[in-house]
Amino acid sequence: MVNRIILNETSYFGAGSIGVIAEEVSRRGFMRALLVTDKGLRGVGPVEKVELVIQAAGIPYTIFSDVKPNPTIATIQAGVAACKASGADFILAVGGGSAMDTAKAIGIIMTNPQFEDVRSLEGLSPTRHPAMPLIAVSTTAGTASEVTINYVVTDEENRRKFVCVDPHDIPTVAIVDSDMMASMPQALAAATGMDALTHAIEGYVTRGAWEMSDMFTLRAIELIADSLRASVLESAAEARHKMGLAQYIAGMGFSNVGLGLVHGMAHPLGAFYDTPHGVANALLLPGVMKFNASACGEKFRDIAKAMGVKGVELMSPEQYRQAACMAVRQLGIDVGIPQRLADIGVKEADLPALAAAAFNDVCTPGNPRDVTEAEILALYQQMY
Repeated sequence: MVNRIILNETSYFGAGSIGVIAEEVSRRGFMRALLVTDKGLRGVGPVEKVELVIQAAGIPYTIFSDVKPNPTIATIQAGVAACKASGADFILAVGGGSAMDTAKAIGIIMTNPQFEDVRSLEGLSPTRHPAMPLIAVSTTAGTASEVTINYVVTDEENRRKFVCVDPHDIPTVAIVDSDMMASMPQALAAATGMDALTHAIEGYVTRGAWEMSDMFTLRAIELIADSLRASVLESAAEARHKMGLAQYIAGMGFSNVGLGLVHGMAHPLGAFYDTPHGVANALLLPGVMKFNASACGEKFRDIAKAMGVKGVELMSPEQYRQAACMAVRQLGIDVGIPQRLADIGVKEADLPALAAAAFNDVCTPGNPRDVTEAEILALYQQMY
């Protein structure tokens, strides 16, 4: 079997690391930036910190701030138009997964204009040219979009989300600066942190997992279990730093081996209700873990250990599987994640349509246990 690992070229970590942006721009000979972010971030600190860095270096830039959560085809097309008008030769994305996914899509279309409809990028994208250079600055600790070869687009017209998988879209430079994450509200820190945990757990048990990806994803689970509560409930600086590192490490793993049914079921929630992706993943994760437990060999024992469960060595398979699921559920409860689909506005009448969409989602085939549409519907109903 042949396994492949693709990672971005250069990454920086630690408080204050946004200061390297000017150096990287100069070293690479970039001239003008399109700064991609969302309106909600402007005026609360992170965007302004980056602007100060590039202004001090005399780097001209144009801002595109029309990014919205669960970025749409229309948003991406507007971003492409803004990029063309700006004369930019590189993109500087500041934000969470939505800003980075939008920036990735813009960058891909700028160098592969035949895909300007956006829909034709779905799946294993057949692009021929690397995207416009992208410097990605994360302001959340969850998506790891700065190190992945994936981005997700919402097709509002057809009420669906689709995943684009393309090695050409990976950011040239990633910056994971924990100071940039300090302004996250508790609810966002919780949702993005549980999103990172979902990436780590699904990446650890997915069909494509292997020794190198396991090294990344299992360590990410340990870091998240150790740091998420303090990061959310206390906004502790060291915990924020560990969460930034953990979500990046999880991304190194899952980007190269795929995900599973949690993401398959979460994507329709985003498409139907604009549910924040991290909230959807966090709510679904314990139930899908329980469904998958018997198909994962001894990996749930490793997950239970990584989650801090004591006495795992003395447990039967049934016991450590249950312990792993309960530890994940309790972490979600502790950081304030909703526990029922009804609590986030899901309509019971929509469950069959959600199940159909989840069954056909690109992430679902990576699930360690085969699943039918009827079983997905039953899972939605159990969590309703």
